[in-house]
Amino acid sequence: MPFPPAIEALDLVKRFGDQTAVAGVSFVVPPGTVLGLLGPNGAGKTTTVRMMTTLTEPTSGTARVAGFDVRTHPDEVRRHMGLTGQVATVDELLTGRENIRMIGGLYGIRRRDLKNLGDQLLHQFSLTDAADRPVRSYSGGMRRRLDLAVSLLASPPVLFLDEPTTGLDPRSRSELWDVLRGLVAQGTTLLLTTQYLEEADQLADNIVVIDRGRIIAEGSPLHLKQQAGRASLVVTVADAADLESARGLLARTGAEVYVDAGARRLTATADGLDDMVKVAGWLRDSGITVDDIGLSRPSLDDVFLMLTGHRTDDTEEVGA
Repeated sequence: MPFPPAIEALDLVKRFGDQTAVAGVSFVVPPGTVLGLLGPNGAGKTTTVRMMTTLTEPTSGTARVAGFDVRTHPDEVRRHMGLTGQVATVDELLTGRENIRMIGGLYGIRRRDLKNLGDQLLHQFSLTDAADRPVRSYSGGMRRRLDLAVSLLASPPVLFLDEPTTGLDPRSRSELWDVLRGLVAQGTTLLLTTQYLEEADQLADNIVVIDRGRIIAEGSPLHLKQQAGRASLVVTVADAADLESARGLLARTGAEVYVDAGARRLTATADGLDDMVKVAGWLRDSGITVDDIGLSRPSLDDVFLMLTGHRTDDTEEVGA
């Protein structure tokens, strides 16, 4: 018998006056997986998360977290989830260890258990050396890691992350991705909202794209990228004199070939590795030397632009 969903959105609607921020959003997240909730500013991502975490009541529809309904059992929902918002909520005047001690006390965790758990989380998030320093001295990445550590004090099976890496440098973002992968490997279910398409590509098992409060696409990162078009075979020849001969070889695949003479580069649509292997063999047999050959697949950026017609930072979210 399959496990019940860890997270369910059931026709969620949220209106602010005469404006509709979320217009009937439904999706399911299996246990131990990551859902990426993508959309531009104003799409309804944060409002959806706020409804699912009991921070605001749906106008209609409902959601279930760990099997509990956000309308009828909000206390149980809160007991079974953690939330990391867009802005770190740790106290900058306290040390990292003191923040963990304070929040753990609010959870009612016994002092002895809290000490062991706090040490474990500080080690897990690479904060042991900074544990007794005031948080105001932490870098942005360290604050986000501490914020995430605090949200895990109650060991929630479900974790909501609302743009957790906003403002982080690439190294800090990569470190946080590694932490999140570790949580999922331990069985935690994640719902991640993000405007970083690379982040969704790296972490998400499934992606839901929201625009103007409605779901406009859903699927795995690979499935969505395939919707944006076929892969392209890109060949860079070593000698510009070989461009015409190479163009003729690529054309044997049946694809139209685009030539950039200045870059000595040829591009043609392809059906994947099979086409690349065939063309590489033809080039070798013809004695044409290449500097580079590879497949270029559509990115999630291409998918997003195709689906919404605009970038991720165009508008401001209603009611957020």
